[in-house]
Amino acid sequence: MCKMVLVIAVLALAGCGEGKGVDAQRPKPAIVSTSASAAATTGPQWDLEVRGETTQAVSDLSGWLIEHSFISNVVMENGKSRILMGPFNTKAEAEAKQAEVDAALVRAKKQNIQLLVLEHPAAR
Repeated sequence: MCKMVLVIAVLALAGCGEGKGVDAQRPKPAIVSTSASAAATTGPQWDLEVRGETTQAVSDLSGWLIEHSFISNVVMENGKSRILMGPFNTKAEAEAKQAEVDAALVRAKKQNIQLLVLEHPAAR
């Protein structure tokens, strides 16, 4: 009986590591990197800038955008904070997002907030 338990234990332990070597040998997919020159050849890109009435509104606006599932970036330019959404590949995409955010602002009764579609600078 003791030999039988020992044989079962050895067989069970022998099967524990099975299949681990197969995953390690599997080739990993190649990562395709895009260069800045490839992005430049596709044409201009567009950003949507969200402006509040006061400078203190930057944190309030960015927090509100996050709460409403709008992805934005706060960028410092010339000592001023700007809230940008994008970049978008076409001006039409940026304008569609502008209408979507504007509708959400109206529903939330947010006033004195401007949404501007701007051309995305080549290097930031």
